[in-house]
Amino acid sequence: MPLSRRQILRRRRITVFGGLAALLVGTIYLPLTLLAPVSPVAAEVAPYTSPTQAASELPFPDYGATGVGAIGFPGTLATSGNSKPVSIASITKVITVLVVLEKKPLKLGDAGPNITTTSADVALWNKQVAQNGSVAPVRSGISLTEREVIDLILVKSANNYAETLVNWAFGSEAAYLVVAREWLSTHRLTSTTLADSTGFAPGNRSTTTDLVELGKLALSHPLLSSIVGTKTESISHIGPIKNTNELLGVDGVRGIKTGTTDDAGACLLFAADYTIGGQTVTVVGVMLGGKTHPRLNESIRALLGGVVKSFHEVPLVGKGDSFASYSTAWGDTTDLVATEDSSVLVWADTPITLLVQTEKLGVAAAGSDAGELIFAVGNTRITVPLETKKALEDPGAWWRLTHPAELF
Repeated sequence: MPLSRRQILRRRRITVFGGLAALLVGTIYLPLTLLAPVSPVAAEVAPYTSPTQAASELPFPDYGATGVGAIGFPGTLATSGNSKPVSIASITKVITVLVVLEKKPLKLGDAGPNITTTSADVALWNKQVAQNGSVAPVRSGISLTEREVIDLILVKSANNYAETLVNWAFGSEAAYLVVAREWLSTHRLTSTTLADSTGFAPGNRSTTTDLVELGKLALSHPLLSSIVGTKTESISHIGPIKNTNELLGVDGVRGIKTGTTDDAGACLLFAADYTIGGQTVTVVGVMLGGKTHPRLNESIRALLGGVVKSFHEVPLVGKGDSFASYSTAWGDTTDLVATEDSSVLVWADTPITLLVQTEKLGVAAAGSDAGELIFAVGNTRITVPLETKKALEDPGAWWRLTHPAELF
């Protein structure tokens, strides 16, 4: 039976529209779905438990004032006793030398210019002897290098040569004190006051926190750092001199300066080197107000033993450790792993926290950078890159054609 005109038209429409639909699928839908970028997904961060360490239990003495810090660790790590400014005796000479070295610089190994003594320097010796101050021999007309005079001040602790040095560098002790006080302000040693260049006057006062910072400044100067660790030295016109610090070379001690007056008692600004967790740690501390230097030294040795035990090397992360993961809509997964090992040396119970920063990913090759770990260790920040453990593969043609909603 022949088709009616209406049937013929209907079949033509079906053929035309079917062809158009096929054309649209072939030219628009297929390319869009097969070539469209997949939507990136966010990482799921794994829970993290911060490592914890024991608090320090230091054997502080029952007298005076004590403070301890370390190079590379900001501020003072622990203090005990009097927190107010107290007399610091000949520790003052560390400031004297640092201030003079800014005016008259010396490099390690240099002798520097000559300083010729006069009758005024002999008078300084007489004055110091009269008040039972620490001195080294002098006579008018001898010539010493700047380095030799500094040795006499820091090794022998000669008060008369501290005055000789500042008179040579600044013209007078009064002029020196003006510059020294500005130097203290510049270096934020605001709890330190000066009355002279020698430390003999009770008005030379400071706190343990300021003195720990002073010790760090001293060790940062190559020449001064070398001198304060010298046990003996030979000075022209004078002969051999011996360091007043009896702890040098004991339990890692490498300086810095003794001090002794009736007002201050026995004092020591000290530094000691230790190897902890494969790193060299330079401890800087001060102990003031001891009755005798032998007793003070015993207290410092006990304290240093406790300080060393209070440092810990803490593993933060191992290479390949997973901290997050990705899971795509088409079922592909990968972990986000650390690219390297990392550990940190911490003081006592310094808190450790972690921030995991990640990027959204779609298709990604294995080893793709996708974030970082940011460890906060006290005031220090340590970063470790993160990368994908394996690839996030393309979902493939079938998934793309059957999941257009996930693509658009």
